[in-house]
Amino acid sequence: MPSKNQITGMLGVYLVAAELARHGYIASPTSRSARGADILVTDARCSDAFSVQVRTNAALTSYWLLNEHAKDMVSDSHIYVFVNLKKENTPPEFFVVPSQVVADNMWIEKHGGEKWYGIQRADVMHFKGKWSIFGPTV
Repeated sequence: MPSKNQITGMLGVYLVAAELARHGYIASPTSRSARGADILVTDARCSDAFSVQVRTNAALTSYWLLNEHAKDMVSDSHIYVFVNLKKENTPPEFFVVPSQVVADNMWIEKHGGEKWYGIQRADVMHFKGKWSIFGPTV
């Protein structure tokens, strides 16, 4: 049985794929085994392709957790979409952020013997709803 975190993650992936389709892109969720790519995206002409990493919070928070590879997974075609689900009956928030911005702003903290990686909401605020990062649709 999937955990609550797994359900939240899946919900975020499908919400982002639906939002991309609403904006005219072709979006295909991956098999969840593709490191760093939750969704593969292209325009209608298949002239531009992107990999998308989705990070979802079940409630409104001031940060999203990342994995340790976020610092190295930088490409013009690799995009992060951070999702805040907020409350029931409230539209989710989407922050569409280039991977370079994520790499430049991620933080690392030690908690006990573990390292935690993340990015602050304040560092991505100006990317809220910025689907245009994927370029024009046809």
